[in-house]
Amino acid sequence: MIDRSDVLEARRRIEGHVRWTPLLRGGSGSAPVWLKCEFMQHTGVFKARGAFNRLLAAQERGELDPAAGVVVASGGNAGLANAYAAAALGVPATVFVPTTAPKVKVERLLEYGATVRQVGAEYAEAYAGALQHAGQSGALFSHAYDQLEIAAGAGTIAEEILEDEPGIDTIVVAVGGGGLYAGLAAAAAGRAGIVAVEPSTIPTLHGALAAGRPVDVPVSGVAADSLGARRIGDIAFDIASRTPRFRCS
Repeated sequence: MIDRSDVLEARRRIEGHVRWTPLLRGGSGSAPVWLKCEFMQHTGVFKARGAFNRLLAAQERGELDPAAGVVVASGGNAGLANAYAAAALGVPATVFVPTTAPKVKVERLLEYGATVRQVGAEYAEAYAGALQHAGQSGALFSHAYDQLEIAAGAGTIAEEILEDEPGIDTIVVAVGGGGLYAGLAAAAAGRAGIVAVEPSTIPTLHGALAAGRPVDVPVSGVAADSLGARRIGDIAFDIASRTPRFRCS
């Protein structure tokens, strides 16, 4: 469903719209650890990469109505990324968030010029509201993680990492809905291994691999705010199913 060609196309498309973030060396001796500083990305999160790729690709295909703009459901971070990208491209953004979304994220969404709709107590309810809005308004629907263009945009991180330090052989990535994992795995295939990690209280990937398909899992804990997807995306599950893996506890 996704491969490196999608990531390279995303890299071409979003160049000039996102930052090439620093790769800093930590640790010591013969086994250094490198840290990719995506907190320095626009909006403070990697999701700006996928948001720009989604909007720009739709614009190229004539699918982005400049009056209707884009709509996304988010716990906060994907909404921030899409609101920022929409403002940069001069189109409106509507962001559906749960009523439990942190006040600081809602305020930042408004600062970016987004229309914010608070619906339900969980992401799933905000997601349903965003889909309904897209159908009624003609706005482009941007998924928080399970769209090829979103994952491919995130995968540009791996391209930067391996260009800055070609000797890196393993990339460790957090999993929530799996868009970041899927993009990095596609980009790094045959060049570096990907180790996917997730909190034990948000086991979306573990649950899917155990069940043989994406399934809903209970989520809790402090990480639920940013990694709170209840189920792994189809794109991430597909690439995880095709990739040799091992498990660490």
